[in-house]
Amino acid sequence: MNSKNFKQSQTFLNLARGFAGECQAGARYQFLSKKCIQEGYNFLSNTLKTLAKNEMAHAKTFFDLITNNAGEVVKNIDISAGYPFKTGELVETFKFSMEDELMEAETIYPSFSEVALEEGFEDIANVFNLVSRVEKTHHQILEQIYVGLKGNKLYKSKTSINWKCSNCGHECHQKEAWKVCELCSMPQGYVEVPFEVGMELKNTPKSKS
Repeated sequence: MNSKNFKQSQTFLNLARGFAGECQAGARYQFLSKKCIQEGYNFLSNTLKTLAKNEMAHAKTFFDLITNNAGEVVKNIDISAGYPFKTGELVETFKFSMEDELMEAETIYPSFSEVALEEGFEDIANVFNLVSRVEKTHHQILEQIYVGLKGNKLYKSKTSINWKCSNCGHECHQKEAWKVCELCSMPQGYVEVPFEVGMELKNTPKSKS
């Protein structure tokens, strides 16, 4: 890859924008994780820590693509982009987060991928596509949490399902999770939420053949 052409590309700037966005998302999930602990949702807190870890891994990938392809130390990249600063009650914050993830999954990263393909950076376009898929999964997880919290049915199901304590591993097949684990006495917030996720993603550009 020609480092001079790379540094003059929109893809170079988009990688920097993606890096900044992923770092901020990782921080926001850490903040939300602490809020979950304060409200007794231990499993949700751990789920958010995992999402934060994912976002920082994306940031590291973008960072490496910049530094490996620029051919030298990049002292500064001047970017112009908008980033969300939204907070509120727990359920409201989950709503904000799921909306942000959907925007990344179906608009931001697909557009970055299209630009990368147009500029001849097919490998980078593929990375943007892969990140889009992860953000779509994040959206699905956050949406299920939001719907469950809003409707007071996070630990309820229309049919009997398997509930598992994230602390001791105790399991039980029923329509609603226990209030207190009969094995380790941990409260309901330690029960694992059975998320359903799929790989379908809209507007994902395909690589040139």
